[in-house]
Amino acid sequence: MDDHDFGRAPESSRKIVSQPVRTRSPLVFWLCMLVGLALVLGIIAWIVLKPHQGTAPRGRYGNQAAMPVVASAAQKGDMPVVLNELGTVTPLATVTVKTQIAGQLQQLGFQEGQMVKAGDFLAQIDPRPYQVALEQAEGTLAKDQATLANAKVDLDRYQKLYKQDSVAQQTLDTQVATVHQLEGTVKTDQGAVDSAKLNLVYCHITAPVTGRVGLRQVDQGNYVQTSDANGLVLITQLQPISVIFTLPEDNLPDLMKRVKPGAALQVTAYDRTQTLKLATGKLDTVDNSIDTTTGTVNIRALFDNQDSGLFPNQFVNAALQLDVLHDVVLVPVSAVQRGAPGTFVYVVKPDNTVTVRVVTLGPGDAQNTSVAKGLDAGEMVVTDGADKLREGAAVTLPGTKPAADAKATDGKAGDAKPADGTNPDDAKPADDQKGEHHHRHKDGQ
Repeated sequence: MDDHDFGRAPESSRKIVSQPVRTRSPLVFWLCMLVGLALVLGIIAWIVLKPHQGTAPRGRYGNQAAMPVVASAAQKGDMPVVLNELGTVTPLATVTVKTQIAGQLQQLGFQEGQMVKAGDFLAQIDPRPYQVALEQAEGTLAKDQATLANAKVDLDRYQKLYKQDSVAQQTLDTQVATVHQLEGTVKTDQGAVDSAKLNLVYCHITAPVTGRVGLRQVDQGNYVQTSDANGLVLITQLQPISVIFTLPEDNLPDLMKRVKPGAALQVTAYDRTQTLKLATGKLDTVDNSIDTTTGTVNIRALFDNQDSGLFPNQFVNAALQLDVLHDVVLVPVSAVQRGAPGTFVYVVKPDNTVTVRVVTLGPGDAQNTSVAKGLDAGEMVVTDGADKLREGAAVTLPGTKPAADAKATDGKAGDAKPADGTNPDDAKPADDQKGEHHHRHKDGQ
């Protein structure tokens, strides 16, 4: 062996080492991965999107399962024709009590918020200056009355002398004029006396109307004058009281047809939320013109208000009962639906399916509405659950069994064994029993 042979591998091994190693291409690997991923996604999609057999379709228009609803029968009854408008409580009289003379306020004869009647004592002004003025006027009157009496005596004397031709005509005429002048003076003095007496009456202030006294505007001891803007106190009449509300001019002809014969129309006042009934009154008067800016006319209604349920300037909802419709078809408000057909209701048929019935509505209230056309009394209409219904949909009413449950019950009854204890399979034909026995024997092998 040559020395150069040491350290070299045999020839056979060199051939093995020199052969290249075969590896799988990366393109083929990724292609296989994509194919596998697509296959997995396809299987998942098929499982998810495959419709389940034996289940009823669900959704708004699923017709396999009956929808539970609440229904009510249309009934005949009376429906009042009511016009609801906004109104304001307005007193029939609101009086600011003012002094008619100047003087010191000596006394107040009322309590704030007190109910007073016309003529009740309210306040007292110092009467002493006016008492003195009355005495002066009476003294002047007495003086002038005495002068007049003396002038009349002289006139009688001159008339007798004139007949005797003892005095001139001019003297007699002068005396007649003097008497007339003194008569005028006496009348003036009498007017002064009456004025002084009236001032004494004004010192004693009384209530001009019956009503409720408000807060006093001046305290006792102040000097009051006729020029005071606020006066002494404000009195508001509460019983009776009125409500003024507006009515659209379109409703005016129907209203006047009822008012002209003298019909007493009822008006009910409700609170702001139209939930609390405040008082019941009657229509009093209709204004004589229409407001051209709003197209409405003012209406006044009167209320006894014995319980003080209405307060001045209170905001109320006035319900004017214009008429009453008798023997009309009534349905709950919740039964009325609105959509493409117009105004309609769902009528429940005897087979527990619903049909769409277009109706024409009449007057209504918060609970019921009248049906002028399209529905008869006694028909069942859906009042709850109508939002998920359609034409021909199956429904179930409270206390009734759904159609699906009835079918399931019938199926269970068919699978049950007869009462005599025999096996239903025994009733099969002999050929069928033999075939079944052959198959069972074959399966056993």
